[in-house]
Amino acid sequence: MRRWILIADDVHVVGTATRAAIISDRRITDLSADVIAELVAEVGPLWPERHQARLESRPRKRAVGAGAKYQLLFVDRLLATLVHLRHGATHDVLACWFGVDRSTITPAAAPPARSRFRR
Repeated sequence: MRRWILIADDVHVVGTATRAAIISDRRITDLSADVIAELVAEVGPLWPERHQARLESRPRKRAVGAGAKYQLLFVDRLLATLVHLRHGATHDVLACWFGVDRSTITPAAAPPARSRFRR
């Protein structure tokens, strides 16, 4: 049975069983749970700041934040990217696995720009 975590702003979160399966089986991401936790702790706080700076760095027709909201948390976006890079899984497969539409996975699982995840 899937359990869902409800979070403010209608953010869709992968069921805890799905996330636990991805993190616990090293064959899926080729990283241990400790390494994934370090990535989330290290990159997680930087991502919103860099994303906001990127949004504000170009001329806009609409105000920042006027578009569609993210449906996946940062950790779920990171896991989708890791699975995509490790196995070359299609966005359709990832969307099914994470329980979202393909249009949600496409930007989430895009290979990260080097500057975005630079240590």
